[in-house]
Amino acid sequence: MAEGAVSPRDSSWEITEEYHIHEDVGFALPTPLEKLPDKYNAWMDIAKRLPDLIKTDQLRAEVEKLPMLSIDDLQGHKSQRLARLALGYITMAYVWNKGDGDVCKLLPRNIAVPYCELSEKLGLPPILVYADCVLANWKRKDPNGPMTYENMDILFSFPGGDCGKGFFLVSLLVEIAAASAIKVIPTIFRAVKCQDQDALKKGLNEIASSLKEAKTVFGQIHEYVDPNLFFNVLRIYLSGWKGNPQLSEGLLYEGVWDTPKKFAGGSAGQSSVFQCFDVLLGIQHEAGKGEFKMAKESAAEILREMRTYMPPAHQAFLGSLESGPSVREFVQSQGDADLRKAYDECVAAMVNLRSYHLGIVSKYIMEPARQQQGPGNKSEEPSENKGTGGTDIMKFLRTVKNTTQKFRLKDG
Repeated sequence: MAEGAVSPRDSSWEITEEYHIHEDVGFALPTPLEKLPDKYNAWMDIAKRLPDLIKTDQLRAEVEKLPMLSIDDLQGHKSQRLARLALGYITMAYVWNKGDGDVCKLLPRNIAVPYCELSEKLGLPPILVYADCVLANWKRKDPNGPMTYENMDILFSFPGGDCGKGFFLVSLLVEIAAASAIKVIPTIFRAVKCQDQDALKKGLNEIASSLKEAKTVFGQIHEYVDPNLFFNVLRIYLSGWKGNPQLSEGLLYEGVWDTPKKFAGGSAGQSSVFQCFDVLLGIQHEAGKGEFKMAKESAAEILREMRTYMPPAHQAFLGSLESGPSVREFVQSQGDADLRKAYDECVAAMVNLRSYHLGIVSKYIMEPARQQQGPGNKSEEPSENKGTGGTDIMKFLRTVKNTTQKFRLKDG
């Protein structure tokens, strides 16, 4: 690391503002804006009315009538994130429309140009990603009220009623539950540096507790998200144009590039939480190993690619963790059974979270896909076995979970 650079090992939590991580909401954008300057009312008006415009078959015509707007008046990070969120919703709606196979392979320049310029400024690909629809797509109904599902709402919606609200808000609440674990990381690094076993045990126990709470919060998805609505409606609008046979060549961004571009749709794989604790605990998903190989990509390569769909500040944070001291090696070197147990509790919490995610994917993607195929089709895996990110999702998640399991020290 360059001399004088800030890293978690020698910084207090307050110094990490550059990483855009908030003490209370973690990787989520704290208190997103809800309004843009009046100049951008046309974008906001369409983004707010997407379900109705799609239902009445007016969406594409309305988008095509939009004026070409400059992004120069979008001052400040939160304003830019809100505009990107609105344009991302409009883009997904324009491409997939009613979700019935009527796919548009060209994004008109009046949306494509500002969307790509704004995306470049923010360091994100021009497609709706997790950092948009989950991390920046929320508000509190009562600004002074609690951060609970009942007191929260999303800023924009796709067709499917409250399915999107349930899916995005529960995902956000999982992020918030993990926030208390993220803020322990500098304490963990300091404990390793100072060889303070008691402080390290305490920190690891706090992380394990927070990750267990995140799993409990994840369970709210069963209450708020209907599997058939998710699979048949919302999932379509989150689908990208990489590894998607409906857009096998990608999407053409008119006025930006001369050839179509391929980008993966938004998925939980783009959350920084899992990768953050993989790095902290020294869990390595090695390229070319494991049972998962698809299109010459290993699980490790897909995880690495997913980082490019995260905000640059969060990518930088993950990079800084990789420069930190090895928690795993320190624990292994101490020969302290209680310390090893505390470490293994964190690994177990990660395994349990990933196992739970597998169950969610089975319920919300695999089972509806099998129902759609009908009883006459006895194939082992349904054809709709890809996540919105274009990945063969069950094999990928199993591989990542199994790799995580192998990093427990109990048998090491």
